[in-house]
Amino acid sequence: MRIGELSSRTGVPLPTIKYYLREGLLPAGERTSPNQAQYGAAHVQRLKLVRAMLDVGKLSIAATREVLNAIDSPGGTVHGMLGVAQSAVTAKVPAGEDGAWQEADRLVAELVGRRGWRVEPGGPARRALIQVVATYEGLGQEDLLGLLDEYASAAERLSAAEVAVVAGRSEPDGRVEGVVIGTVLGDALMAALRRLTQEDASHRTFAEDVP
Repeated sequence: MRIGELSSRTGVPLPTIKYYLREGLLPAGERTSPNQAQYGAAHVQRLKLVRAMLDVGKLSIAATREVLNAIDSPGGTVHGMLGVAQSAVTAKVPAGEDGAWQEADRLVAELVGRRGWRVEPGGPARRALIQVVATYEGLGQEDLLGLLDEYASAAERLSAAEVAVVAGRSEPDGRVEGVVIGTVLGDALMAALRRLTQEDASHRTFAEDVP
């Protein structure tokens, strides 16, 4: 198909497709003449993946390119792709040096040890968690912080289920794409579900406040 048909089939505007081509998010089509190229089903699937990461996952162009380059690189492991995807979706948090950061670091280290998690000590997710814990404490929300193990238990169950689904795929490419999509879109999915269940829990708890 030509680029115009690719645009029609995917609903992605033609100028946007050309932008993705320039940015390296979409592979070039097969040249049939100096001014014409043909695109196939793989381009349709790639466009869906790009739009998912940008529109739903809210990744930047640079982060999306990083993830796609890792997907396209031969020899990558599924666990390695998980690290790339997590790095793309997790804000880069510099380590703090004050007492609040040190205390939060200690609490997170205790949590990791208590749960027996095998994780990198300086990973982006761990630093992000330390920042959240420090912020809770700084705002005097220790009672909410007391739910940390509740969060951990829920996250463990969900992560184990996600990894099991991906591991059950027979094709290596399907596993790699699954771990990327599960990481990028899973955050958005979990956030939306949490909002819904918060609304329900609030309605049940504070029913007298509901008109």
